[in-house]
Amino acid sequence: MRTTYILLFTIISFLTVQAQVDRTVMPTPGPAPEINLGEPEIFKLNNGLTVLVVENHKLPRVSIQLSIDNPPILEGDKAGVSLLTGSLLGKGSKNIAKDQFNEEIDFLGARLNFSSQGAYAQSLSKYFSRMMELLADAAIYPNFTQDEFDKEKDILLTGLKSEEKVVSSISARVQRALAYGKNHPYGEFATEQTVNNVTLTDVEEFYRDYFVPANAYLIVIGDITLDEVKTLTNTYFTSWTKAVPPSFSYSKPANVPNTQINLVDMPNAVQSEITVQNLVDLKMKDDDFIAAILANQILGGGSDSRVNLNLREDKGYTYGAYTSLGNDKYAPARFVATAEVRNSVTDSSVVELLKELELITSKPVTEKELKTTKALYAGSFIMALEDPQTIARYALNIEKENLPKNFYKSFLEKLEKVSKTDVELAAKKYFNVNNARVVVVGKGSEILANLEKINFNGKKLHVLSFSKTADRIETPNYNTAIPEGVTANTIMEKYIDAIGGKTKLESVTSFAMSAAAEMQGMKLDLEVKKTTNNQLMQDVKMMGNSISKQVLNGDNGYMVMQGQRIDLTEEELIKSRTESLPFPELSYLANNNVSLEGMEMVGDKKAYKIKVTDDKTTFYDVETGLKVQEVTLTEMQGQQISSTSNFEDYKDVSGILLPFKLTQSFGPQNFEFIISDIKINEGVSAEDFE
Repeated sequence: MRTTYILLFTIISFLTVQAQVDRTVMPTPGPAPEINLGEPEIFKLNNGLTVLVVENHKLPRVSIQLSIDNPPILEGDKAGVSLLTGSLLGKGSKNIAKDQFNEEIDFLGARLNFSSQGAYAQSLSKYFSRMMELLADAAIYPNFTQDEFDKEKDILLTGLKSEEKVVSSISARVQRALAYGKNHPYGEFATEQTVNNVTLTDVEEFYRDYFVPANAYLIVIGDITLDEVKTLTNTYFTSWTKAVPPSFSYSKPANVPNTQINLVDMPNAVQSEITVQNLVDLKMKDDDFIAAILANQILGGGSDSRVNLNLREDKGYTYGAYTSLGNDKYAPARFVATAEVRNSVTDSSVVELLKELELITSKPVTEKELKTTKALYAGSFIMALEDPQTIARYALNIEKENLPKNFYKSFLEKLEKVSKTDVELAAKKYFNVNNARVVVVGKGSEILANLEKINFNGKKLHVLSFSKTADRIETPNYNTAIPEGVTANTIMEKYIDAIGGKTKLESVTSFAMSAAAEMQGMKLDLEVKKTTNNQLMQDVKMMGNSISKQVLNGDNGYMVMQGQRIDLTEEELIKSRTESLPFPELSYLANNNVSLEGMEMVGDKKAYKIKVTDDKTTFYDVETGLKVQEVTLTEMQGQQISSTSNFEDYKDVSGILLPFKLTQSFGPQNFEFIISDIKINEGVSAEDFE
């Protein structure tokens, strides 16, 4: 009964207070609260290592982060040495063999990984002491061996090779190289040549010079005590040799004198990747830092930002357009606006991005934009405080960026004080529409003509061409005249003659091929079988298990994906029948149903472009007549995805020239299949198509 009385009293009191509130008057906002951040304990070892400890006893776990805050490092003609150093660290130590080391990490249910400038470990708190020991042992006494070096070097070279046909990878590389110059640490990149210059000795030297405690921070978070950390740090990290890394000076990069377009031709691209960028001098300790990040958020920081509402919601040019604003205490950072768009609207998208850059510096932000953006930042800031990692990151930033001790405690107060004028001034300072570099990576033959017609604010934007390695090149001539007498049929005839002749190809009734590729260190096996009786079997396996299989047997067919069998539709059956032909060019020639679309560069070769269907195009080397590429378009979730196959390394098989290297790209994925076996008129049975 007493509980009932208390409840009734509370309700009556609440209603009384409500009755006294004048709802015609908007309440005034209260002061922004000061955030009560847990102060990390900080101490320093004699070798220069700074240790930050954040106690959090809610869960029985602990994390250890080692962060080395070195200035930018120029690797020069051995670019890639840092990547190799990072990949070799953590593979055991001089005291513990690699396999034993990894087995113990697994046994503890822990995580431990390294980079060339740090490490991260996570485990249950009861294993904290051992994890500190393992991390320190691998960091201070690395076991660099020639065998592991050779393996990691091969993996890196394979990765670099696969990136050569990935538009996003080329775009990211060229953006940085053009912004900073290839002789700046932020602009250089690893290539096959520079990686091949690196030796195990170079890795050991890089480690000795730069993996040192002078600029290092060790952040320990979790269910531990300061005394524990002090004891273990002194025990395991005191032996880390005191050293100061070499320092370099670099010429300061600058923005271009006038806004210009830099084009990188990627013939296999079905979309253009556009980046509008300029350099900015922004540091976290700057007075206008918060105003600057608010300006970026309003312009392109999320789905409700100006550029996304324009290019995606209004124009329908892209699935997403965004901006980012960097900060760096060592060198200029970058402001970047990006969008992936259809080839047909590349020029229009460039103009719209530039317009939005101009508008944010001339058209005042609205009260609604500022209020919404402040609320977003305040909410994410408060939510992030639930994670002990956030407290550690904030503490590390205060140390590394030389921030005021109350930088994060007063963050919400400073955020609330930012005015529309502050945001507008930051936008004018950091978003530069008059000295912007517009990097466009896409299919030059389809986008160059319209890019060259762009006028912005009454000025023609110059288009300069660059290679995939950011070297200035002559703009390709995409209007090369097709020699007189060359038709789709003559190209088919030349290809058929080049690989063996019509009579030889017509004698083929079946075809069987086996190939293999690597994906993230795992082997992919590909098996393909075809017959002239509308039969096709294509099976992709990983570790002996089929992950994708397609079968056509005359009028029936199916696909198996992730164990699910799906019968082919009538439309899919029609396409599969074309794919089942050992040499579809015989059909193209007989039916006269393909068209010559022009000439394009495929790699460093001129090739004739043949349109087979609305979603399939093939390319034939002008000189040799051999097929060098095939591009197929597929609709997936409303988006057009391009699948590209490149054919190389032709060899004779029973009197027919066939490619023994097949490179396939599908979206961002690239697979290089090396063909090990091809059989003509053997190795195929009826059971293969069941």
